[in-house]
Amino acid sequence: MWTPLRSYATLRTVNRATMSQRMMADPVDTVKARVLVVDDETVVCLATKALTKAGFETQACSNGNAALATVETGGADVVVCSMQMPGVDSMDLLRRMHARRPDVPVVMLGGDPSIHAAVPVIPEGAFDCVPKPFDDESLAAVVERALEMASLKRENDRLRDQLEAAISAAGFVAESPQSKQLVAMIRRAAPARSTALIEGESGTGKELVARMLHHWSKRANGPFVAVNCKAFADGVVESELFGHEKGSFTGAIAARAGCFERASGGTLFLDEIAEAGPDFQAKLLRVLEDGQVLRVGASKPRQVDVRIVAATNRVLRTEVAANRFRADLYFRLNVIPVRIPPLRERPEDILPLARHFLLFHSADAGRPLTLSSEAEKSLLAYAWEGNVRELENVIERAVVMSGAEVLTPEAFAFEPFTPEPVEAAGGLADVYEPKPGRANETLQECVDRAATLKIKAALDAAKGNRNDAATDLGVDRTTLYRMMKRLNLQ
Repeated sequence: MWTPLRSYATLRTVNRATMSQRMMADPVDTVKARVLVVDDETVVCLATKALTKAGFETQACSNGNAALATVETGGADVVVCSMQMPGVDSMDLLRRMHARRPDVPVVMLGGDPSIHAAVPVIPEGAFDCVPKPFDDESLAAVVERALEMASLKRENDRLRDQLEAAISAAGFVAESPQSKQLVAMIRRAAPARSTALIEGESGTGKELVARMLHHWSKRANGPFVAVNCKAFADGVVESELFGHEKGSFTGAIAARAGCFERASGGTLFLDEIAEAGPDFQAKLLRVLEDGQVLRVGASKPRQVDVRIVAATNRVLRTEVAANRFRADLYFRLNVIPVRIPPLRERPEDILPLARHFLLFHSADAGRPLTLSSEAEKSLLAYAWEGNVRELENVIERAVVMSGAEVLTPEAFAFEPFTPEPVEAAGGLADVYEPKPGRANETLQECVDRAATLKIKAALDAAKGNRNDAATDLGVDRTTLYRMMKRLNLQ
């Protein structure tokens, strides 16, 4: 039915959408670039003085772990870090910062004034290297350029996301009546600000539907922030949702905006909302009612303009009946109900989707592939408990593992489905129950499919070495060759 997404001192370089978000969150806020200076006391004093004079908001740090924590929690827009600090491996710190927050540029302060001093650090993720002793204006200019480049990258990323969303919207595969009705409903509901509740099995494309609601809305130029409710522990819910001020609790070494502030002016997608605990539900209801958030440790609330789209693979009304979900929150979320039918209920979409995925993955592999008529029949006969996600995985696996130009049923290697256990009432909630697998599958077909998967996994682990694969499988080489020939794995 649908395709997954493939996807200065004051911040003069911040794009207008980001600027308007911050101003909306708190009109009296001054938007200054935050620079974290990591070095010994003497250099920190000189650097912070120069950068503060240039109009930046500066913070000093001489501890690598504290610096990394500040960067991870969004406490810095750019980092100025010395290449030579007692007791600190600066290159390791640079690599860790770049790995965890590649969007935060790092300017290194080096002892060698030659241009060669920058050579080792640039490949490791540094934006630039400024030699010591540094000139105040030169340092400020490099930091300014780093901010400008970071802002341009964020803007490019935002435009790329919008383009991918537009491509996905245009590429909806909707042949079945159910899918066409769903697309029409999404288009009608998108311009509204009303909350939406998306229900459907895992793999049906709930996040994509949420992105389409955002893309076709008046908020398309604003942020789309997706969060997994299951990932929030009760103790950190308030901080994650609403943010916190510096020093508000142990470990709050820098102020941080929460999910609602980051999504202001756009859409906040709450995935797996049925997994939210009582604390989460109560706080979410409060924001939906008054449109304000209060950061942990703050005394003044901030107004946010967010559209909420929630999703779940459970039947939320059943959760309410079982007293596992608040009824008042359910009715707040369920203004626009969206149910995505499982793939097995819309067989007209299976082959168009399969051909779409085949076109994409065969192009990615650099060789054209087609489906045989027998392969198409087998795709139609399969139960697809994993829905659209499983269908794409099957096609991608076939493209990677098959050496033929025409895919046959043997190329799919369907996996037997074993549903996760569901606890009785009082434990986990009712879920959309998958239907049984193919009733017409013979025992030999089941054994062959399992053997195919096992052999392919052994060959992958052995990097194609058949002798090693045979040893891992506990058979001799001749037996492995014979089985591969019979299963068309040559």
